[in-house]
Amino acid sequence: MEKDKLIAIIEALIFASDKPLKTRYIEQVMSIVDLGNLTVGTLIEELKGIYTMGNRGIELVEVAEGWQFRTKPGLAEWIKRLNTVKPSKLSMPALETLAIIAYRQPITRAEIEYVRGVDSGAVLKTLIDRRLIKIIGKKELPGRPLVYGTTQEFLEVFSLKDISALPNLDDIKQMSSSETELERNQTELPLPATEPTDEE
Repeated sequence: MEKDKLIAIIEALIFASDKPLKTRYIEQVMSIVDLGNLTVGTLIEELKGIYTMGNRGIELVEVAEGWQFRTKPGLAEWIKRLNTVKPSKLSMPALETLAIIAYRQPITRAEIEYVRGVDSGAVLKTLIDRRLIKIIGKKELPGRPLVYGTTQEFLEVFSLKDISALPNLDDIKQMSSSETELERNQTELPLPATEPTDEE
């Protein structure tokens, strides 16, 4: 089969999937096709290049261990105009809890509450309902407490290839301190001179 046809098949498969499509699933679907000396991986990279080079509104990205078409970030303002219903945002406690789980998973509720210093039952329920976290087992401790971890949806929402793509905590701290220093410098800038008024 011609290479252009193979790329078109992969393009259609990714487009038709409602979730990021893993390379191995594409390989399974296309196992009946003779790829010759080509591989699904190289064909995906060629398809990605087509959308990267062209002046298009969508791109092919690797997210949640799979491939998905997404609108280009630079066009976000236009997408917002299209969407009349605003997506609900996570509260600060929910984001804080989600960050703890993402970086320390697998983790129990008691361990989360030890870090946060407050009860986290309601927040955990919210994150489970939003399918950002899930129960991934039980810890070998008295009472067999539940253990939490992030989901594929979490990777999708935050555009992460996999959990290892999370920013390094040291980098985040460095960015935070740099932003604080920038804010401090901005507040210390002298005020612009003003023209004297008749009242002076």
